[in-house]
Amino acid sequence: MKPLGKQIIFCTGETLGDGKAELGKILMRNFFYALAEGDNIPEAVIFMNRGVFLALESSEIAQSLQKIAGRGVEVLACGTCLDYYGLKEKPLVGEVSNMGSITELLGKTEQVVTL
Repeated sequence: MKPLGKQIIFCTGETLGDGKAELGKILMRNFFYALAEGDNIPEAVIFMNRGVFLALESSEIAQSLQKIAGRGVEVLACGTCLDYYGLKEKPLVGEVSNMGSITELLGKTEQVVTL
C-alpha cells in the first residue's frame, strides 16, 4: 500500500458519470471496490451533496469505505448535507465534517479528483 501523495477523492453524487443512473451506480461501486483492493490510496475521501448517501453504513460501497478507512484514509461526510437530507442520525462510515474543515483539507492537497 502506498498513498497517492496528497490526493483527495471528492464525491458529490451517488453515481459515476452522467449516463444511466443504474450504470452510474455500478461504476461507483466498482470504483470504490478497486480503490479498496488496490495498492494506491488517497489521503481522504470527502462526500458532499447526494454523495453523503454513499457514506452511510447501509450503502453499496460501505464495505469498501470501511476497508480504505482501515488503511488510514480519512472518510468525511458533509454535516450540512446530512442535515439537509435527514441523514444526521444514520450510521456512517467515517466522520461528519463541516465546510471549514473540508475547504481547509482541499486547500492543502496536491490533487482533487471529483467524482
